[in-house]
Amino acid sequence: MIKSSYTSFLREIRGLIPQDRIYTDELRRLAWGTDAGFYRLIPQIVIRSNSEEEISDLLRLADRYSLPVTFRAAGTSLSGQAISDSILIVAGKHWEKYSISPDHEQITLQPGIIGQRVNEILAPYGRKFAPDPASVKSAMVGGIVMNNASGMNCGTHANSDKVLLSARIVLADGTVLDTGDDISRASFEATHPDFLNRICELRDRIRANEELAARIRYKYSIKNVTGLNLLPFVRFDDPFDIIAHLMVGSEGTLAFLSQITMRTEYDYPHKASAMLYFTSIKDACRAVVAMKELKNEEFFIPHSSFIVKGAELLDYKSLSSVDDPIYIRYKQEVSDPSGLTAVLTETKARTREELEQNISVIEECLKPFSTYIPVHFTDRPEEYSKYWAIRSGIFPSVGGTRQPGTTCLIEDVAFHIEDLPEATADLQQLIARHGYDDACIYGHALEGNYHFILNQSFSTDTEVKRYEDLMNDVKTLVVDKYDGSLKAEHGTGRNMAPFVKYEWGEAAFEAMKAVKQLFDPKGLLNPGVIFNDDPQCHIKNFKPLPLLRATSYELQATSTMQNDSAALVARRSSLVALSTDKCIECGFCEVNCLSCGFTLSSRQRIVLQREISRLKQSGTDLERLSLLEKQYRYPGNQTCAGDGLCSMSCPMNINTGDLTHIIRQETLPKGSLGYKVGDFVANHFAGVKSSLRPVLSLANFGHSVLGTKAMSSITKGMHNVLGVPLWTPAMPKSYKVTSYKLQATSGSATSYKLQATSTMQNDSAALVAGSSVARNSTADKVVYFPSCINQTMGLPKHSPVEQPLVNKMISLLQKGGYEVIFPKEMDKLCCGTIWESKGMLDIADRKAAELEAALWEASEQGKYPILCDQSPCLHRMRKTIQKMKLYEPAEFIYTFLRDKLVFTQTDRPVAVHITCSMRRMGLADTIVSLAKLCSTHVFVPEEVGCCGFAGDRGFTYPELNSYALRKLRPQIEASGITIGYSNSRTCEIGLTTNSGIPYVSIAYLVDQCTKSVKAEATDNL
Repeated sequence: MIKSSYTSFLREIRGLIPQDRIYTDELRRLAWGTDAGFYRLIPQIVIRSNSEEEISDLLRLADRYSLPVTFRAAGTSLSGQAISDSILIVAGKHWEKYSISPDHEQITLQPGIIGQRVNEILAPYGRKFAPDPASVKSAMVGGIVMNNASGMNCGTHANSDKVLLSARIVLADGTVLDTGDDISRASFEATHPDFLNRICELRDRIRANEELAARIRYKYSIKNVTGLNLLPFVRFDDPFDIIAHLMVGSEGTLAFLSQITMRTEYDYPHKASAMLYFTSIKDACRAVVAMKELKNEEFFIPHSSFIVKGAELLDYKSLSSVDDPIYIRYKQEVSDPSGLTAVLTETKARTREELEQNISVIEECLKPFSTYIPVHFTDRPEEYSKYWAIRSGIFPSVGGTRQPGTTCLIEDVAFHIEDLPEATADLQQLIARHGYDDACIYGHALEGNYHFILNQSFSTDTEVKRYEDLMNDVKTLVVDKYDGSLKAEHGTGRNMAPFVKYEWGEAAFEAMKAVKQLFDPKGLLNPGVIFNDDPQCHIKNFKPLPLLRATSYELQATSTMQNDSAALVARRSSLVALSTDKCIECGFCEVNCLSCGFTLSSRQRIVLQREISRLKQSGTDLERLSLLEKQYRYPGNQTCAGDGLCSMSCPMNINTGDLTHIIRQETLPKGSLGYKVGDFVANHFAGVKSSLRPVLSLANFGHSVLGTKAMSSITKGMHNVLGVPLWTPAMPKSYKVTSYKLQATSGSATSYKLQATSTMQNDSAALVAGSSVARNSTADKVVYFPSCINQTMGLPKHSPVEQPLVNKMISLLQKGGYEVIFPKEMDKLCCGTIWESKGMLDIADRKAAELEAALWEASEQGKYPILCDQSPCLHRMRKTIQKMKLYEPAEFIYTFLRDKLVFTQTDRPVAVHITCSMRRMGLADTIVSLAKLCSTHVFVPEEVGCCGFAGDRGFTYPELNSYALRKLRPQIEASGITIGYSNSRTCEIGLTTNSGIPYVSIAYLVDQCTKSVKAEATDNL
């Protein structure tokens, strides 16, 4: 019966939703069975929704067939509330619309916008998104609101419940209600009068029970997300306001949230922080209690009057995990360092004078307390950012050191501020008593809200029992002794569902059940979350974390064969696997994963590889193993750009691109046809490049004869049918550096004449550069290695510039007074990126070694800087070549040419694309700063990360490139920009194709906007 219901449901939704947004295959159901928590359920059907109308239709059908539904946004929740064994509806990508009120004090948001993105939207107006959970850079608004997530500077005064103004929801029967719209309210009154009457009856019943009403106020005076939110019944009279606020913290158990309107918060321009160290955790908590009382009575809004805006407690194990220098010093001085506790304290102000006054008040407050080091506040971002880096580093540090195969849990409790000193000490002792030696306590002490991290194994009954006993004792401590919150901001989920009634009592729990029955009479919305009749549901359905391929033994074995290339590759594979094993599947990586929302995300790739690895190691269910490997090929392997940006938002710095390279390596073992082809290309690289030039020339000829429209149509058909690389009008003509002749020199350095020609281009593009790079003993010198791409590809047919990049780069270097040195036989050289991206890592390293030797000779053993004109190539060169100074164009120009050139800004607006390699090298600001020297209007498009061209994947899988740049063209058109700049030739092809404007190297912009210092001096004579 159940199976037939799913079949019927599936048949009907296929008439409503495109097939490419409905997943029923083994691979993607498994991929979506994981969130950031430590439970796993495998959905029967996954649906990527993109409209409120779709949600309404889906819920009506689910109601008809009595099938449970769970909603999911970013999947960063920690308590198992975003997973399902039935129907999972994803509302992330495509749910990103917003609008801001004219006074900027209100913002209306769809649920798929990342929290940090909201802050970026509001920043120009001096406002911010009030909730600030640690996951704000990855979590989406829908999850933040539906879990009532708060954060470091967000107490009960500014959580989602307090700043919410109205909500637009879809009820279980498919009805849409907008509590902020008069027409929608009137319609709902007409169609659902009984619903509204029952809301009012429940409100009146709760208020009539004075003991219950008082308990609700007391429980919500601190952070509390255990159970459903009952506070609206005592805060609001209007039933529509009650309905809207009931959504907050409901975790998808009452309705679907399609839109939310919230108050924005003032963003203080002046901030200061201090790391306060106490020798006793109780003293630290007493100091926090004292600071909580500090107020500036000039402010009429209560929460604005608090002088201390944040106080983050870090116990001694937290400090030890991040090698805090003060803790290290203290440990050397005392026999027992367990008392040392830090409180990272922050104050904010509207003016500098007010900030100084706040600091004085805090320092005066702290005088009665003994601190290990003197109190010192700093308002310098470069200083206080180090403090906050320590705070942010605790979770990855503890999680990264856990035993392989264990998971990292973050539990979440809150106490009333007056109980803080004793409760904190009790909690610390309780955790130690259960043998969690590496656990640490940290968190939002100003709000009485603590997190404690546990590295937990669920592989044996003994370990499961240890966790169960701990949670029972935590329940007793938090509820029975201190009447605190078992869940302060991470949601009830499945983790605390058995304890909701225990914490709240019978009357409150019955009120919650009445709300659930009213909104979801069939119990179809996120069943098992918040309400669960199984008292042991929190110790079931644990997520397995099997290890990938490597073990420490394999590492030891391969390390004894350092000179063997196969052993080195094996060692690298082992290191990648060990790094990936640290993944806690939090999903923080997904905000930087360009294929997230298109095929698979970086987190999902790890989830799937863990299962594939488990099946390989166990030798069981080979049929399922074969199926997963087959289904993984396109979404997991072929559409992974391998750019590594995922590592930049991963708390463990895991690069899923490296994992993809290892997977590709396994598909191309030595002796395979693909490997032999790659090896042949490496050994005959100059000849292979020469053979590609006629292909580019032929494509250009076809473009000239057929025209853009016909050429595009024909080649698109060939790509779709035959799988040949896709041609676009941005495809360049062929180009060749035809000769470079030894210039007579003195000394050991070698300089070359360069003759460069660009076939089928006008004569001005053919440049003989030799006479201009003659050796000059007084000139600065640079070794210029044109990337193999730029040695082969010239300009497209319709280009805004006249010279190929190699020619332009030489011209610019000469303008800056540099003598250009080229490495010998550079047409044979390559950084190895081509082979690395295909998984032929040993060949890639061999090519990198060849390049290193040539550059070492050309630079006279590192005497001169090295310039490569392609940022992805330079990024790999920096990884493999350590003994020379290596630069891409933007950093080289900004570092070495800035004082040798006179910049004249143009008023023409320009777009700048920051490549993934520039971001990973920490050079994003450099290329933007360089562009700002050249133009008064530099535009960096928002929410455009890696372009997805990924070497040649823009030709072979152009859909990935198109998806990655889906938000680019609208921004370019709205800004009226006609040209863009970057520093990667292949990226520029994809950018040109998908933006509607040409993109070229940043070197062209610099050349256009500069004169040499000498030329400027001559002009001024």
